Amino acid sequence: MDFSKFQEQIGIVFNNESLLEQAFTHSSYVNEHRTKEYDDNERLEFLGDAVLELAISQYLYRKHPDMSEGELTKFRASIVCEASLVRFANDLNFSELIYLGKGEEMTGGRERPALLADVFEAFIGALYLDRDFQTVIRFLEEFVYPKIKKGAFSHAMDYKSQLQEVVQREKNGVIEYEIVEEKGPAHNREFVAHVFIQGDRAGIGLGRTKKEAEQSAAKEALDEFDTAE
Repeated sequence: MDFSKFQEQIGIVFNNESLLEQAFTHSSYVNEHRTKEYDDNERLEFLGDAVLELAISQYLYRKHPDMSEGELTKFRASIVCEASLVRFANDLNFSELIYLGKGEEMTGGRERPALLADVFEAFIGALYLDRDFQTVIRFLEEFVYPKIKKGAFSHAMDYKSQLQEVVQREKNGVIEYEIVEEKGPAHNREFVAHVFIQGDRAGIGLGRTKKEAEQSAAKEALDEFDTAE
């Protein structure tokens, strides 16, 4: 396993590389090498889960002062869920570094989502122990936070459903969405959406997809409701 290349990739060199290797050691590997002293990554995973949740929580708290507790909780859940952790792990080719037992290897363990998500959390735990919380933040600023900024997790904030609930509760009106403009080249298309409530335009939104633009328009309409209250 080329951990030196990996450390060069992330721009962080571990003081204790055995801790880094432990983060990538699955229990199946330890079970098949009982004559040697190996520790699996399960305790590091436990620690990394808590460290990651705190790091994401403080980031969202500072970046989204307008969000309620419920919104922040949903947003955080979408970032620390298994599917997202797998994505982060795959972006850095974590699967190539994992120590697996032969049986786990033969059954496709190296690509198993739950296993990859656990390894990502274990890595965060190892990084925290080897360095400190600020180093974890620095790593996330490089490889995770930019994805949040780009709206990769905006699906967690279903503003269209929220708007539907508000309108039904307060006006019982009809909501309609319209894509009014498409601009930019095919590989970098941007859509403009309007949302109408009872025929009156209530919000305008931009997005890389039609759905994203509609969500953005719905959010603007929701913000107008909040301002009016």
